[in-house]
Amino acid sequence: MRHVIALDVGGTGMKAALVGADGTLLYEARRPTGRERGPDAVVAGILDFADELRATGERRFGQSAVAAGVGVPGVIDEAHGVAVFAANLGWRDVPLRALLAERLAGVPVALGHDVRVGGLAEGRLGAGDGADRFLYVALGTGIAGAIGIDGRIEPGAHGSSGEIGHLIVRPGGPACGCGQAGCLERLASAAAVGRAWAVAGGGPGADAADCAKAVDAGDPRARAVWREAVAALADGLVMGVTLLDPRTLIIGGGLAEAGETLFAPLRAAVAERITFQKLPDIVPAALGDTAGCLGAGLLAWDLLSTDSTEVSA
Repeated sequence: MRHVIALDVGGTGMKAALVGADGTLLYEARRPTGRERGPDAVVAGILDFADELRATGERRFGQSAVAAGVGVPGVIDEAHGVAVFAANLGWRDVPLRALLAERLAGVPVALGHDVRVGGLAEGRLGAGDGADRFLYVALGTGIAGAIGIDGRIEPGAHGSSGEIGHLIVRPGGPACGCGQAGCLERLASAAAVGRAWAVAGGGPGADAADCAKAVDAGDPRARAVWREAVAALADGLVMGVTLLDPRTLIIGGGLAEAGETLFAPLRAAVAERITFQKLPDIVPAALGDTAGCLGAGLLAWDLLSTDSTEVSA
């Protein structure tokens, strides 16, 4: 059976799969990223994991993978297949595409940004299926997005499109690691909500899921934290809507797991802010934590359908 190797590399864990031409996950595996061992060990672990997947495919299907796709965090030079920088993995200027191609005996490899790869899967196979224009926003430790156009993801001129988390929604607000202040992800990410709730009454170790439970239980302190986060998120999303005019807004990541506790007030807040813009559908992501692997698989299959080795993700 023809298949591709798909890798979704995160700060703490790696998810991998063998993916069929129809997007079916034929085999799945997971392991720690091992960032505590340093960037060289992380790269070695990725290469070993990919090689093990190649061997698994040969055993199960009697043939090698025809291509590979990998999604990684941080700044990516997709044209040259280089992982330029990732703070949470500690690496700089890693020629990951070339290293993987060499380890996999010349199999073509596509490299993409992890959130844009997840957005690619949601756009084609998940919540955005059928939408010609969509904006995918992942609300996790940070906030990042992916701009979908006719089934593909727009990477931007320099490979950094979709960084909606660094829109300034509260000028003069809390300092952000990007060097600005008042960024969306400092106010409305899952990490931001967890921090705010810990201070407001959740106590040490409280997270966004705890805040959502307290909101559902009617805790006024939690509701105040939630209300502020939703307001900031709505402001950022309306900026995105104004610039991009998407047909669908797909919201994923850990904060989206709160379900209607998030989506009901968020839809209302966005609708209140819309004036001349067309209100898009606001829907939860559908693929869960398989989106990254599915998207990496799509990258690999796309690589086989084009004469170029440059694939947008």
